[in-house]
Amino acid sequence: MTEVLLVIDVLNDFLDPAGALFCGPRARAIIPVIRSLLDHFQRQGQPIFYLTDAHRPDDAEFALFPEHAVTGSWGSRIIAPLTPPKDAKIIPKTRFSSFYATDLEAELRRVGPERVWVTGVCTSICVMDTVGDLRNRAYSPLVVDDAVADFDQQFHEFALIRMERVYGAKRIRWGDRESSPEAPA
Repeated sequence: MTEVLLVIDVLNDFLDPAGALFCGPRARAIIPVIRSLLDHFQRQGQPIFYLTDAHRPDDAEFALFPEHAVTGSWGSRIIAPLTPPKDAKIIPKTRFSSFYATDLEAELRRVGPERVWVTGVCTSICVMDTVGDLRNRAYSPLVVDDAVADFDQQFHEFALIRMERVYGAKRIRWGDRESSPEAPA
């Protein structure tokens, strides 16, 4: 079975305390979980895609959020503990959904996954919009609860419930994988 791992916005600006939009201690806690998932998917030879915010200095998004992830800046770099494996593909994005004006859809069509695992930040923004677009394209999303985080815990919880109930996303905790039928072999 082909499965894909999406790693969304694991950038300095979101996961480092000095970042422009630091998501807090909960975001720091997802780093080792995502590292474990990366190692697992790499051992299994399964595809890994990093989706990374990549904004211009005058991006319209900065009317809503502080300037962040400006292309070429420290904040736009993937946080060191989650450095991509050499065979991972990095896909820059400029909007909340990882599909908007990117080649993610073409890459997924090429790979043909039976399931798409989703990790990263922010649960209620880029993660949720990507999961919705996965479902709209008839993919089976699986959200790893202990590998996603948000600025706001209420938004985080709401997004997890919405992704499950509205988009039909499966949810697991990677830390509970021994007892989960969803975990890959």
